[in-house]
Amino acid sequence: MEEALRQNDRRFAEGEIVKGKIVEVRPKEVLVDIGYKSEGSIPAYEFEDIKILSVADEVDVLIERLEDRDGMVVLSHEKAEFKKNWEKILTICNEGGTIDGKVKAIVKGGLLVNIGVEAFLPASQVDIVPPRNLSAFVGNTYEFKVVKINQERQNIVLSRRELIEQERTERRAALLSEMMPGDIRKGTVKNLTDFGAFIDLNGLDGLLHITDMSWGRIGHPSEMLRVGEEIDVVVLDINREKERVSLGLKQKSANPWDSIESKFPIGGTVKGKVVNLVPYGASVELEPGVEGLVHVTELSWTKRIAKASDVLNQGQELEAVVLGINQEEQKISLGVRQLETNPWDTAEEKYAKGAQVKGKIRNLTSYGAFMELEEGLDGMIHVSDVSWTRKINHPSEVLKKGEEVDAVVLEVDKINQRISLGIKQLAQDPWENIDTLYKVGDLVNGQVTKLASFGAFIGLENDIDGLVHISQVSEERVEKIKNVLNVGQEVTARVIKIDRSERRIGLSIKAANYSTEQLKAEQAVLDALKPGEDLVALQHAFDALDEVRPADEGEKEPAPGQS
Repeated sequence: MEEALRQNDRRFAEGEIVKGKIVEVRPKEVLVDIGYKSEGSIPAYEFEDIKILSVADEVDVLIERLEDRDGMVVLSHEKAEFKKNWEKILTICNEGGTIDGKVKAIVKGGLLVNIGVEAFLPASQVDIVPPRNLSAFVGNTYEFKVVKINQERQNIVLSRRELIEQERTERRAALLSEMMPGDIRKGTVKNLTDFGAFIDLNGLDGLLHITDMSWGRIGHPSEMLRVGEEIDVVVLDINREKERVSLGLKQKSANPWDSIESKFPIGGTVKGKVVNLVPYGASVELEPGVEGLVHVTELSWTKRIAKASDVLNQGQELEAVVLGINQEEQKISLGVRQLETNPWDTAEEKYAKGAQVKGKIRNLTSYGAFMELEEGLDGMIHVSDVSWTRKINHPSEVLKKGEEVDAVVLEVDKINQRISLGIKQLAQDPWENIDTLYKVGDLVNGQVTKLASFGAFIGLENDIDGLVHISQVSEERVEKIKNVLNVGQEVTARVIKIDRSERRIGLSIKAANYSTEQLKAEQAVLDALKPGEDLVALQHAFDALDEVRPADEGEKEPAPGQS
């Protein structure tokens, strides 16, 4: 009775938190006695689990009003808990502490967390990398740090990321202090780039460069790794000041180059796969981590291959010969042509100097013609070796591509891989016995082969050309040679000049019926004219020279070499 009187004497205030006893638990409400003149009713939803409540249990309640319209005190368990938790959180926040909380739901911009009161967790503060799926966190309990609190609005901002970063910093410092080069560590692939992969070593990120992934060739890290994969890596280097760690995968196995010379001896035959083609050659993989280069010049003894892709394909299996090894630079030189006999080794025997050969004209150039002696082996016929008697400006004047011709081997240059051929050497040089063929005063028959401003070429026997100067065509003055002579016209002329050293024959049509004395006079005139370079082959000069008048009319003849 006295206890009840003392309770009645106590003064209660609205907003105060007091302890009360449960006097009855109903489905939708709980009746609580705080020692006031009346009991209070609290909605059942304010309790986490009404089933665990019993009569006489003590609970904290907040007095909202001392009396409602029915004369009952208005109580709230939820608000009492909120007020207590708020005060607790204020203390934690002031001390920079942490608090546990349960993620209740996804809200705009982040998550709603129950830490005794409702608090906001921004999406950017959920983890180090903002998660794409926030629903995975709902219903889970985590430790949080209070980063911002507004007492007036009674709202709180949390961060889980700061705690994770702090933990990682501590782990990173511990890892850096104990880690040594050569250690094998377990890590998780965090990110892939074009140049490598970042590996999470349980709090410390290390870089696994693409060159340290495999002894063999890889184009991109994704060929070997995937994000989230757990792998064992070797610690290659540590920069404790910058907190950087270099990692390797290939270092877990032996370097294939350590015993390269024993595996691939120089001169030995090897097999591999073409893994890369460049204009100057092809890279051939002999085994993972070991590649050799076949230079384009080592593909064939005789064929002129412009680029390796003309004869090789990527992925092609290839047999080759080891030509050289540079272990320090990890380079192997390979050759394909060495699998076959070098035709130039026997060229001097097969194509002896002076031997007569037959072949097709493969190509024509300004300086000569290439004749195919066998597949991939050409001989060169220089333009000067086409004719003894005629000046050939271009081989196309007498030769055609694809034409089969005979020739004589003039020289074999094994070192420079050249064979010189000649056509004119098939016959004797007619100028060697010109005195037996033509004499001054002889009458000869021929055909006009070329007209020029100062004369005409006459084709004679033995493939020799003679020159008829315009002054030697007729007794009458000739203004233009084409007015009196035509190409293909048959003419009779007299030999009035033979210059063996210069390989020239001068002819005169008008002197065909001259006496001996008249011939001597005409020969003297011809000697004085000197109409240009040799009288035998002046086609190119004739095309360029101006019309020339006889010397006795005050006009000058062209000097040798003029154009």
